[in-house]
Amino acid sequence: MDPGTRPPVHGGAYNEESRSLFTGSSLGVFLPINSVEMPKLPSKRGLGKKSRSGSKSKRKRKLTRADAVRAIAVAGSVIILSALISLFFSFGRDRDRVEKETVITEVVPPESGPPETGPVRPAVPEVSLPEPVKPPPVPAEERKAEDSPPAKPGVPEPAGPGIPEAGPASPGAVKAKPEETSPVSPGPQVSKPAASSPPKSTPQNTESGRQAPAARPEIPPKGRGTVVFVIDDAGNNLRELEPFLRYPGPLTIAVLPGLPHSAEAAGMIRKAGKEVFLHQPMEALGGQNPGPGALYTGMGPGDIRAVIETNIAGIGPIAGMNNHQGSRITEDEAMMETVLALCREQGIYFLDSRTTAATAVPSTARRLGITIGERDIFIDNEQDRASMIHYIEEGLKKAVQKGSAVMIGHTWSPALAPVLTELYPRLLEQGYSFSTASALIRSKK
Repeated sequence: MDPGTRPPVHGGAYNEESRSLFTGSSLGVFLPINSVEMPKLPSKRGLGKKSRSGSKSKRKRKLTRADAVRAIAVAGSVIILSALISLFFSFGRDRDRVEKETVITEVVPPESGPPETGPVRPAVPEVSLPEPVKPPPVPAEERKAEDSPPAKPGVPEPAGPGIPEAGPASPGAVKAKPEETSPVSPGPQVSKPAASSPPKSTPQNTESGRQAPAARPEIPPKGRGTVVFVIDDAGNNLRELEPFLRYPGPLTIAVLPGLPHSAEAAGMIRKAGKEVFLHQPMEALGGQNPGPGALYTGMGPGDIRAVIETNIAGIGPIAGMNNHQGSRITEDEAMMETVLALCREQGIYFLDSRTTAATAVPSTARRLGITIGERDIFIDNEQDRASMIHYIEEGLKKAVQKGSAVMIGHTWSPALAPVLTELYPRLLEQGYSFSTASALIRSKK
């Protein structure tokens, strides 16, 4: 190849057509190749540099657009996320505010008046006791009331009324105080509730220094009657006696004579501030064994006096007596005249347990001018709680109707002492008075 020639621009083969192109052979001009000045074309190296620099600038422009798009996307995401977070927190604050407003609305009490000071006790019904299931009718009194022998305490027996609240009572220890015959106010022996005239200044003022219950209702006015509880058959053992000694109100407890625990039981009763009666055993129509120290038909006045005086000496001093069994003896007017005359001489009172409907005691007492007491209700002919509450309710009705009621129970009824202790404050609140047998009888003179 001639050194003066140049390769084609695009590196094609050197041929006549290209030669004619550069020498103008297509125009019919034939010039020597060496005489034609060929234009200078850029070298491959220069072309490579320019093309590479151009592609780099294109890539830079493309990269800059991508980065801008990414930056815009990131910024948008941040803005959206921030808006969502702000909405979430603002929603939470609104919900808390609504809840607080709701709670405040529920807690704030209505401004209808000042709050009550202390618990409000519900109104006490006339007899605030559970409604018992009324038991079937009890057989005739003369058969039902008869006691079994002292060694068999399973059979109920009539008993005498309650005792003075403060201290033991002896035959001559309590002077009879003339007053009206109304049993509602039987005299100083009548137990009145400590809360019947409660201090009206503050709940803390009480006689014993203990805090009085708040909002305690006033005791209703007098007129509901006087209640006397008498518990018979003490002396068989001391275990059965002890719950009755803890009874808070006046109580008369009648002690059987001639038993191993008779004297000790009488002493415990007096020490507890309850009233002691002699529970005088007497012969019954049914032929039951009345126990030691009993009166039997055919005894003369001297024998009757000797037996009773011996029994009194064994457990005395006493405030009175009532009959243990005795349906046969209490129907005998002559024998009862001796008994009542002795009671008057000893300065003690007699309570007829009325173990027979044909008792001669009331008529004999009227003839002698002696005031006696009479039993109204046997509480525990049946020893379940519901039955005893039922009979107590019957006794309360009698107290309202005639001014007083004497109710007799027995030491061998295990549920009786708890029932009496439970009812005592409730009955005081309802306006009932509590007394002893001797005080009630004395008030009738």
